[in-house]
Amino acid sequence: MKAFNCIIFASVLAVTLAGCSTITESGTTPKKPVPQQQDRSTINQLGKSDFDRMADVEIRENTESLRTLMLKLYKRNPGELKKSTSDSADKMATWVFEGGAQHQYHFPEIHNLQTTDAIFLTFKPEFNGDRVLSFIVGLHTMLLKAHNDKTDFYFMDSIDPQRIYNVARNIEIAAWKLSNARKQDGTLYLLTNEINEIEKNLSFEREFGKMIGRTDLYAISLAEKSQRFISRVMQNLATAVFLPI
Repeated sequence: MKAFNCIIFASVLAVTLAGCSTITESGTTPKKPVPQQQDRSTINQLGKSDFDRMADVEIRENTESLRTLMLKLYKRNPGELKKSTSDSADKMATWVFEGGAQHQYHFPEIHNLQTTDAIFLTFKPEFNGDRVLSFIVGLHTMLLKAHNDKTDFYFMDSIDPQRIYNVARNIEIAAWKLSNARKQDGTLYLLTNEINEIEKNLSFEREFGKMIGRTDLYAISLAEKSQRFISRVMQNLATAVFLPI
């Protein structure tokens, strides 16, 4: 079992690094350091199993992806940032992801909504607030909820693989809505990928793909380890509903 745990942990790291790689103009792939816990050499690590460390990596890397998506969305939709603050997008992202102890992910600008309620708000025609904030806060709080509102895991923690699996499906649905949901005038609620005769930018799609891959692999690995069955759901993205977390 120890060997199996190590193999699975290495697989998660491999998927994370593969998803994060980019190709330079010279055709080479720049190296990225293997993700490491900042406290990996402290006594704190004695209370962690390999699967606890997997959870640490998975949620940390997915949170970083959400931060990246937030910055990219604000860059493509600068008018949304102005609805919340006059500060820079980077400062806003720092407040959202590092200020949780203060704001508890309750933002008046999005009616204090969280998880799928906040995601739904993004695509409501009558909503005049910051759609980037509602979308990212919705995804982030959904991810946290599936991990029992924790980002640091130990032997005594118990995570339900079904909830993690459901998060992956919900990310798929949210990504589809982001690329397809339109206002009455036919324009997208938020601009993302761009494909035209001059430019082909699919960076949003790739970032969502990384998140789905990490989350799925962790859910399956966790189910194998705990011998818990995952109920797999097949849905048409155009008519899919968010799964419970």
